[in-house]
Amino acid sequence: MSQNQKPKKQKHWLYREENRRKLWLIQFGILFVAILPEFFMHHHASFEAQGIHLDASPTFYAWYGFLTCAAMVLAAKLLGYVLKRKDDYYDDEQQR
Repeated sequence: MSQNQKPKKQKHWLYREENRRKLWLIQFGILFVAILPEFFMHHHASFEAQGIHLDASPTFYAWYGFLTCAAMVLAAKLLGYVLKRKDDYYDDEQQR
């Protein structure tokens, strides 16, 4: 290798194409192992007297957590649009 040539920088292992499929499979494997015990446990409904048994179904808390997190991300995105200021907002205040 001559002095003018730089060695090719290798990507981090998380960003390499050949590892993407492996990472997805590992992620789904972990998800499966985490949800599997839900089907063998007895869940008690919190609002059984009112006839609501939704929270006693398997994987309810996983879906509830996911949907709640997604709703918080959307609410933060909308709040960002409402509270957004121009990049030179503070510069305008100093000129007055």
